[in-house]
Amino acid sequence: MPERFVPVINYNTCRVCKRCVNECSYQALDFKDGKVVPAGGCVACGRCISVCPASSMEIRTVPSQFPPHGNWTERIRRGIYAQAGSGGVLLSSCGTDGDHPVIFDDLLLDAAQVTNPSIDPLREPVETVTLLGGRPGKVDVSENGVMRLEGGEKPIVVMDMPLMIGHISLGSVSYNTQKSFFMAAKELNIIAGSGEGGLHPDFYQYADHICTEIASGRFGINPEYLKKAAAVEIKIGQGAKPGHGGHLPGEKVTPLISQTRMIPLGTDALSPYPHHDIYSIEDLAQLISVTKEAVEYNKPVGVKIAAVHNVAAIASGVVRAGADFITIDGFKGGTGSSMRVIRDHAGLPIEVAVAVVDKRLTDEGLRNRVTVCAGGGVRCSADMIKVLALGADVAMVSTAPMVALGCRVCQQCHRGLCSWGIATQREDLMQRLDPEVGAQRVVRLFSAWNEELKEVMGAMGIDSVESLVGNRDRLRYQGPNPKIAEIMGVKHIGEGWG
Repeated sequence: MPERFVPVINYNTCRVCKRCVNECSYQALDFKDGKVVPAGGCVACGRCISVCPASSMEIRTVPSQFPPHGNWTERIRRGIYAQAGSGGVLLSSCGTDGDHPVIFDDLLLDAAQVTNPSIDPLREPVETVTLLGGRPGKVDVSENGVMRLEGGEKPIVVMDMPLMIGHISLGSVSYNTQKSFFMAAKELNIIAGSGEGGLHPDFYQYADHICTEIASGRFGINPEYLKKAAAVEIKIGQGAKPGHGGHLPGEKVTPLISQTRMIPLGTDALSPYPHHDIYSIEDLAQLISVTKEAVEYNKPVGVKIAAVHNVAAIASGVVRAGADFITIDGFKGGTGSSMRVIRDHAGLPIEVAVAVVDKRLTDEGLRNRVTVCAGGGVRCSADMIKVLALGADVAMVSTAPMVALGCRVCQQCHRGLCSWGIATQREDLMQRLDPEVGAQRVVRLFSAWNEELKEVMGAMGIDSVESLVGNRDRLRYQGPNPKIAEIMGVKHIGEGWG
């Protein structure tokens, strides 16, 4: 199979220190006859470039070696050759890399002018505090002025910004990676997801900023795991592989992972596709109720679903089943390992999913009873702002903080050879990531996004993020398919308010 990438060495400046050879976990470089040479298998992770003291390394994309054909693309033919050789399914990592349209890029934000003056966030308060958990629905006021919350008071988590780090399990990523995320969440006063598979004992010190997860495999769940967390989420689906369970290759199940997940050493951790005790909304309601009882009604209990074609009706059922928050994971969500055919071809873009869910819940009088979290393709602050305006209370982000740690999105997480120490369990590679440094990089990234959120809200004349949530009238669509705008409830460019 022709190579996709090739390292190019400038021998005029190379110091022959061999750091690039020693740091390449994919063994794509070799040292022969007194010089560094390409050895094949480069994945463009960029580690060699970062460690070269003389800037002598370059990675080039190899021009296609296949005859051009509009239908039989190189990607299609590479897949056929791989499967003809292995007879197995194609695995990949990260979100889909297919050439799918990004609806976020087709949306334009509004700004205030004259009749609706803007707000200067440097001189006036612009509130970004966000609540995660069940909402009282409405307040009833009796004739004698006594107020009563419909449904009673519910546990709530207060966050300083409408951002959370998504569920990334220990096993799919390294100990130091997860520690970086939990440290960052605590400093930012937000929530980070534990992912599937329990919580390492060292991380309970961050539990008040962690949302733990109950997945179909039920790995690593014990009373402490549920009671000490800030919130608990029942994972039904994941955007990168809707309909599938978690998949952790056996080579990643080290003694540390085995202990945390309570599974045999070195065996594949394959979660069942469905929860074997959930086949209806009534079954889900029972698990939500049991979980709330397990946490003594002191923690919000939510449900995570993948964005699929009937997501609005499913979300309605989830809220009626008693979820305090619902997480919707879109088509472009990340993953540590997934079948490529599912990752690239199943699901619904988060932009459409969150809009139709927000509209359905509002129409049914349910929206004010639940927090809506949404992720799967949120790349920057502009995407975060747009997903909030489309109807989410909280933007869930996973890949961006991994990129902040050094990830180059080379899509090789499932191989466990991450040269940056992020998605690996190899001890020598894990040591390359300093959790203190990693946490600070995530803190700076999210703080910057939150500042940009304030700037945009100020420009819109909005002083509280709650007023931005679901405010689709502050968006306009400029893409090629107005039907998408109609489904999302977003006006086309050129249309005014009202």
